[in-house]
Amino acid sequence: MEIDHNSSMPLHAQAEMILRNLIETEEYKNGKLLPNEVTLSKQLGIARNTLRQAINKLVYEGLLIRKKGVGTKVARKSIRGGVKNWLSFSQEMKFLGIEVRNFELHLSHKKASGEISSFFDIEEDTRCFVLERVRGNKDYPFVYFISYFNPSLPLTGEEDYVQPLYKMLETCYGIVVMTSREEVFARLAGDEIAEKLEIDPDDPILIRKRFVYDQDGKPVEYNIGYYRADSFTYTIEASR
Repeated sequence: MEIDHNSSMPLHAQAEMILRNLIETEEYKNGKLLPNEVTLSKQLGIARNTLRQAINKLVYEGLLIRKKGVGTKVARKSIRGGVKNWLSFSQEMKFLGIEVRNFELHLSHKKASGEISSFFDIEEDTRCFVLERVRGNKDYPFVYFISYFNPSLPLTGEEDYVQPLYKMLETCYGIVVMTSREEVFARLAGDEIAEKLEIDPDDPILIRKRFVYDQDGKPVEYNIGYYRADSFTYTIEASR
């Protein structure tokens, strides 16, 4: 936390380097608020405008989040998903080296809405087996999943839903998922989702709908995931 005023490196660049090192420390890397600009500029011995240059650079890169009336905090490490690697959530997390924790897990039978019944080609209000899970890492939840399953599948609710879902379907019933079509959009969390993800109702979330088919093109799962926007990045790769 020291600025060298005799260095040829600009002060804002030195401040940026210090902040980069700071936000990688154990104390800050999981989303802690930085000291306010007045305090931090005094600690570094530089003007607030100089400090703000450094902060703005890291905000632009997505490493810091500035919130009016709250302050500047470190952005949580993002989970990356996309159309190229549509693994199950457990497989995605294992690939990234993240240990998954279930914060909530509910099984039920619910009536299918218009979009869901159309996807499965069933009568509206037909009851489907539904799996709801709030999942995250060891520190906090970052996604709320709701999965509707085709009522023709022999699911009983007695299966082991702690193991990867698609692995369980293949092992128990020989159902091999092959194709996924997705829709991604954003909105504010709202009260219900905010409570589950431990965020504010006015915080943004990313919504990811996934339509999953087996190797014969039969619809298997209608899944909708509500992701914390500060913890998930959706990537798209296109080739010509």
